[in-house]
Amino acid sequence: MIGGSRLSEAIVRRVGDLAQRLAARTLELIDIPSESRDEARAAGHVAEVLLAGGVAVRDLGDTCILAGGDDAPVLLAGHLDTVPSQGNRPGRIDGDRVHGLGASDMKGAVAVMLELALAGAPVRCLFFGREELPAHESALAPLLAREPIAAGLVVMMEPTSNELHAGCLGNINATWTFHGRSGHSARPWLADNAIERAAAGVLALAAVDLPPRSFGALEYRQVVSITGIEGGIAKNVIPGEARANVNYRFDPSLSPDEATALLRGWCEPHGSIEVTGCTPGAPPPEDNPLAAALAAASGVPMAPKQAWTPVAELAAAGVDAVNFGPGDPAYAHRADERVAIEALARCHQVLAEVLCA
Repeated sequence: MIGGSRLSEAIVRRVGDLAQRLAARTLELIDIPSESRDEARAAGHVAEVLLAGGVAVRDLGDTCILAGGDDAPVLLAGHLDTVPSQGNRPGRIDGDRVHGLGASDMKGAVAVMLELALAGAPVRCLFFGREELPAHESALAPLLAREPIAAGLVVMMEPTSNELHAGCLGNINATWTFHGRSGHSARPWLADNAIERAAAGVLALAAVDLPPRSFGALEYRQVVSITGIEGGIAKNVIPGEARANVNYRFDPSLSPDEATALLRGWCEPHGSIEVTGCTPGAPPPEDNPLAAALAAASGVPMAPKQAWTPVAELAAAGVDAVNFGPGDPAYAHRADERVAIEALARCHQVLAEVLCA
């Protein structure tokens, strides 16, 4: 077992085997704190590693780093930030896995990006911050607005267990407020219980039929969920108001306005809706030969991305993008986050095959 202290560059370079080098690099990155809004040290480290290896680096500001040649058709993109620590930093290498904060999402992917760039692969790499925050705080969208990036394909290295996931769902969060009339709990017939109104609304929403949407062979599953509910001010008061948070993951063919209209149609017969966040999805890129080559190299059929990812920001900027990375989505954001060393090596192998074809 390798302990939790950050490995020095010299130690990383002494590890000869690719898989172990990737593991060591992942551990090195895990041990650099980079919770959202605190990515500066990680960005500086990434730039230093690349410059020391002779890779061209551009500082694009706001913790965004672009590395590699401008003429490479494929751009690998990865975020530097993590969710808050859950006592899982420093990390460790134990057996065939690297454990620690961000191992799956997505320090392992960043390690693969670095090793490919250092090996001289014909690729550009974009590193950015604040991906784990609400989309309006992302560092990527402002970057694309101030400095458009052209690429034949962007590979967003989100955790996919080395499967190619194309497109992504849109995402709405809204506050659903149920209005009643408060009163004494000993005389409920003189009041109008907002929690009972909420219960009826939540059950009606759960019964909404959301058919999947197909794009070629890919099928996206829409879902709408209650992710929080609150109400009541005292144990002897019938509540006059209750609130719930609604999360709607919508068909990537729908615009935010269309998705919002649907949500209002389901919810407003029971209470008022205030949309607190809405980000569009992205359909899969059409007839992109680089995406097809990546799917073929992975050996796994292309799948839809059942989540929102920054491929939506890239699609809005007119750039084809897909999701592909070594992390296991099942371990993302968990206290026992981990990534398999074999998965790191497999990701490197697949990308090298496509980049060097």
